[in-house]
Amino acid sequence: MNKQKIIDNVSTLLQEVPTSMEIVKDDNKREKRFHYLATYMVEKAIEKDALITSPDEKGIAILFKTNSNDKNFWKDLIMDLKLAINVTGIKKGLAAMKVQKYVKSQRPKEGDYLYCWFWGILSDARGSDDAKIAYDMKNKFYAIAQELQLPIYAETRIKRISLAYRRYGFELFNEWDHPSGDKMYFLKYTPPPKDNSQN
Repeated sequence: MNKQKIIDNVSTLLQEVPTSMEIVKDDNKREKRFHYLATYMVEKAIEKDALITSPDEKGIAILFKTNSNDKNFWKDLIMDLKLAINVTGIKKGLAAMKVQKYVKSQRPKEGDYLYCWFWGILSDARGSDDAKIAYDMKNKFYAIAQELQLPIYAETRIKRISLAYRRYGFELFNEWDHPSGDKMYFLKYTPPPKDNSQN
């Protein structure tokens, strides 16, 4: 695994995502700020064994196993402050935290689940290969969900992506009028029961 290449790719992909475009402070250090955010995300994903990549590392996803009690409060608070200083600035950071509160309220109140925090494919790997990379990565998600017998939750503000999730078998369970004026789509995938007849 080429960690630096993955961080660079995530940094590129974040510059297409409405939420990260909105929260990253708009100044002459913007490029560096995206890189800091990408580094934070990839390191957190590696720490939690949540990083999924395509063989060429152009498709990257972060799929956490988590639950509502998974709150390492002080660590997260320190990290949020670091993100505020290095990525968002205080004002954008506070606005982002308000939105996050609603987003988090859409997830299960009890029990474990999988959360798709990030999923992107570099533009030069899209087109005919995109379907294959996305399809192969989706199969990895579903294998994990079925093995653990846990649902996957995801959200997006890009309609095209919400439709792709639905084509892959996710169900839309909520639409929300995001403060930006966009619609935010909340999606869930429930894995089929394990087939124990092969055991």
